[in-house]
Amino acid sequence: MELSFAETGAFNEKLKADGYWVFAGGLAPVETATVVDGQGEKPVMTDGPYLETKEVIAGFWVIDVPDLDVAIKLAAEGSRACRGTVEVRPFDGLA
Repeated sequence: MELSFAETGAFNEKLKADGYWVFAGGLAPVETATVVDGQGEKPVMTDGPYLETKEVIAGFWVIDVPDLDVAIKLAAEGSRACRGTVEVRPFDGLA
């Protein structure tokens, strides 16, 4: 795990040096999650993750890149560093 943290830190520094860095952060374990559904008259809160799944979001990067090809290249490097899969999604642009 220490090697993963070191390699992820080095990847973060590379993103900064190359001008792609916007923001990144790790998340607390999935067991700390609270799911909130505010679609009804009163919000409903449930402890724990919403879905039963093997894959969870452990952290994220927000990067600013010129195109999808660069995003995919960086996602592959980030995946290797953190030893997990990385999902690439653009911002909606409506916010």
